[in-house]
Amino acid sequence: MQDKPLNPKRWYILPKWDELPADMRTDAVKPYYDELCRHKAGLFFKRVFDVFFSLLLILILGIPMIVIAIIIKCDSKGPVFFRQERAAAYGVKFRIHKFRTMVNNAEKLGTSVTVDSDVRITKAGSKLRNHRLDEFPQLFDVLSGNMSFVGTRPEVMKYVDRYTDEMKATLLMPAGITSIASIEYKDEAELLEKAEDADEVYVNEILPEKMKYNLRSVKEFGFFKDIGVLFKTVGAIF
Repeated sequence: MQDKPLNPKRWYILPKWDELPADMRTDAVKPYYDELCRHKAGLFFKRVFDVFFSLLLILILGIPMIVIAIIIKCDSKGPVFFRQERAAAYGVKFRIHKFRTMVNNAEKLGTSVTVDSDVRITKAGSKLRNHRLDEFPQLFDVLSGNMSFVGTRPEVMKYVDRYTDEMKATLLMPAGITSIASIEYKDEAELLEKAEDADEVYVNEILPEKMKYNLRSVKEFGFFKDIGVLFKTVGAIF
C-alpha cells in the first residue's frame, strides 16, 4: 500500500502519524511529532500570521520589488527570479522564489553552496545578498503555504537525501525564511570560503551544527517564540 500523499501547504493541520511518509515514521522523529501534537493551536495561528503579514508585506514592498527586478534585468542576462527545487514539509518538493543574484544557470557552473568571493555572483547580486533583499520573493512562497516566516531553511534535495533520521523531524514543519540557525550562521559563506570541497564541508560540518538549532526549535515550538525569532532576525540584519 502506498503512503497517502500529503499536501505540504496544509502543514498547520498536523496529519496522523500513520499518514506521514514511511521514512519519517521512525523512533527518532516520534518525540518531535508528539511534542508538536501539543501545539496544534500554535500551528494554526502560525499559519494565520503567515498569511496576514506576507500579504501585507507584498503590498508594501511591491514597488521596491519591481525596482529590484528592473535592476537585475539591466545588470545581467537571465530571468529576474532564481527558481530551484527545495524541500517543503514532509519532504515534498517545491520551487523556491528568490531574486537572481548570480549569473544565469549558475547551479550548473559550481556547487549548491555559495561563498562571498564566488565569481558567479553578479554586481547587483552582491548588494542584494549583503542586505538579504534577494529573499523578498519568498513572501509569495509563505503566502502559498510552501514556506513560513520562521522555520528550517529549505535545503536543496541532494542535501535532504543525506539527512539522518532525526534531521527528518524538521520536515514536520514548513521551511522558513529565517530561523535561529540562520542567525547563528549568517556568515556561513565566510566559513566555506577556504574549503576545498564546499559541498562536503557543508554536509559534514555546518549542516549538523545548524540542525541542532533547527531540531531544538521543532521540539520547543511555540507561536510567540517564532515572533521572538523574527525580532532577532531584524536585529541581526541591522
